[in-house]
Amino acid sequence: MNIETLITLEESKTLEFKENIDSKERLLASVIALANTSGGKIIIGVQDKTKNIIGILNPYAAEERLASLICDSISPFLLPAIEILPWRDTHILLIDVPLSPSRPHYLSKKGPEQSTYVRVGSTNRLADLHMIESIKRSVYARSYDEEPYLMGEVSHLDREAIEEAFRPFRTLETRDLLSLGVITKFQGTIWPTIGGLLFFGNQKERFFPDAWVQAGYFQGENKSIILDSQNIRTHFHETVNQALNFIRRNLRVGLRIEDVAHEEHWEIPRIALREALLNALTHTDYSLQGAPIRVAIFDDRIEIENPGLLPYGLTIEDIQAGFSKLRNRVIARIFRELKQTEQWGSGIQRIMKACSEAGLEAPSFEEVSNSRFRVTLYRRRIKQVYLDETDKKILDLLKKEGPLSTKFIAQHIGITERSIRPRLTKLIEKGKLQAIGRSHKDPHKKYGVINGAD
Repeated sequence: MNIETLITLEESKTLEFKENIDSKERLLASVIALANTSGGKIIIGVQDKTKNIIGILNPYAAEERLASLICDSISPFLLPAIEILPWRDTHILLIDVPLSPSRPHYLSKKGPEQSTYVRVGSTNRLADLHMIESIKRSVYARSYDEEPYLMGEVSHLDREAIEEAFRPFRTLETRDLLSLGVITKFQGTIWPTIGGLLFFGNQKERFFPDAWVQAGYFQGENKSIILDSQNIRTHFHETVNQALNFIRRNLRVGLRIEDVAHEEHWEIPRIALREALLNALTHTDYSLQGAPIRVAIFDDRIEIENPGLLPYGLTIEDIQAGFSKLRNRVIARIFRELKQTEQWGSGIQRIMKACSEAGLEAPSFEEVSNSRFRVTLYRRRIKQVYLDETDKKILDLLKKEGPLSTKFIAQHIGITERSIRPRLTKLIEKGKLQAIGRSHKDPHKKYGVINGAD
């Protein structure tokens, strides 16, 4: 991918722009965060606010200094690929950081507790001890909820609730509980797994005090005035319906009548809400402490937020494309056996499809704070950005050819440069294009389609 194409991308979990390498500790924090979280690229020689390309003086000397700085400063040993990219009469440095199998990384002089960073959106955040342990576990194949819980006993599982949940499908024997992962053998003894206790524990809050759902309905668009609330502390197979019932009583729900059939019409599609709730329960990092899963209803949106960033190695773009990594295999397996979920990894796409078909603004997915993931479902109908036929031709050309100059675009569209310039400016204002050059006055600048723009 060339530098002009990279410039059309926004800073994200896997991409950062830096003007120079003067702020060494901040640069090292970015390298560490990318290596610990999802991998990614750091481009040096580009202003992060304007994305004007200013380049690097003496790029070969800078590359050598940078390689030595990373090798000498980060533990365990890490050496990402560093590439020098030519651009006009200058050069850009590209640091390609892989998701490291030796994670967590940290600054050697400060130690892991004071300098283990993770990537949250386009920012670097200091990981706490629980997050550091989560990073360590992510290297291994076994999920947290598959581990035996040695402080509990099999009697702490609510056998009656298990039998009731599975009664419509089958009768469970001990071997079935083992295959589901509700219990496991460890050193010759049967123990409940963490996932088993989370799903069916009769003393769940004693062992996992934050494994519940806090629901609230707020006046307006912030949390200053609460109108309704509910704490949902049931077994997980009942949690989704209880949360949906809370949302239903605080949401506009109509009735569609066709012949003699009656069907509820939810303001936000019920399937989207259900998938978001199942996603939160399945992908919460239950090793983290401090806050439960939260459902917040506002005048303009519903937020469903759970502890835990995306599984290591995944980005927002990945999950929107249908890629998935199971954080909690036991919980996911039980939900699937109870016919509450379908194909693993398809929930996010069902949310997006349901909202699109309902004519709603596209839902947003984001990592927030140091260790939480949020799905926002909007109540407002989408406002289309108007594009005439010439605008569409410009976008189609740039999608096909990549970044191009004003002169080249004008020639291929068949109108004058004088006429094309205000159109390009308007498309930038509409969030469709990115100008690529030394500054906005650069006579040789090019234009490229912003990643994700339709």
